Amino acid sequence: MAENRLIVNSSPHLKGMRSTSGIMLDVIIALIPAVILSVYFFSYIAALVILVSVASSLFFEFLYNLASHKKQTLGNLSAVVTGVILALNLPPAKSSIWIAAVGSFVAIIIVKMLFGGLGKNIFNPAMAARVFLTVSFAGQMTSWYAPGVDGITSATPLAMAQNGMTTGYMDLFLGNIPGSLGETSALAILIGFIWLISRRVITWHIPTAFIASTALFTFIFGQDPLFHILSGGLMLGAVFMATDYVTSPTTWKGKMIFGFGCGLITAAIRVFGSLPEGVSFSILFMNAVVPLIDRYTVPKSFGEVKKNA
Repeated sequence: MAENRLIVNSSPHLKGMRSTSGIMLDVIIALIPAVILSVYFFSYIAALVILVSVASSLFFEFLYNLASHKKQTLGNLSAVVTGVILALNLPPAKSSIWIAAVGSFVAIIIVKMLFGGLGKNIFNPAMAARVFLTVSFAGQMTSWYAPGVDGITSATPLAMAQNGMTTGYMDLFLGNIPGSLGETSALAILIGFIWLISRRVITWHIPTAFIASTALFTFIFGQDPLFHILSGGLMLGAVFMATDYVTSPTTWKGKMIFGFGCGLITAAIRVFGSLPEGVSFSILFMNAVVPLIDRYTVPKSFGEVKKNA
């Protein structure tokens, strides 16, 4: 019988005092402002979508662990975080209720658990699920509704901008605009960002590089950078999805490169692509190159000797 061995990298080793559940709880707290404003602007539909998304995420993780005879992992709260973030990426429509369940299956079962569970997935589960839903249910995923208006679809600010129409900065900042449940209010996301920074759950590197590079390149491409910062899912993606521990680089230099790449791709898709939004695709693309970024930005261990090929 082969001997089981624990392979440990060279020192030093750092162990934080915080648990996974504690970190996830802070993320949930940071998401509360966006959740509250989504319910305020889009009424009971928002609450139902969020509830179904979270419940489905918990159910699918429980079911997978049960079927595979693994220890239940619901206590780490990562499924709750995935469910909330996924819901905040969905339109405020009745169809989003069942779409949230489908997206939860993709996020939890396919993107997370089949890769080995929390810490082993290579793509952000909520982002991968959103892209899957956008491709599979394009009609439902692009049916936007203005706050306080039931049953009447409306274009998002980014879609309006492609047709030469404008939206006021204050409406963009507060969230009184058509869009996904949680991406409309820059104010709510900013509050969450401050909480995560103060609790040292995330660092400033990825969000700052992501937002700044998007602003820079949209300006170079002849667009209004402030409009692009406040529009679409840029701030939601930069703060809550691009900063995912598992799918982002480990060093500050790598984080800056990661955020810069996300911003460049987002700006390119928004300005030159057929879709008005590019945040989801940019994050997934940069998730794929994180191993390469880490390879060239993680410092060599003290005394390491490079082996000849």
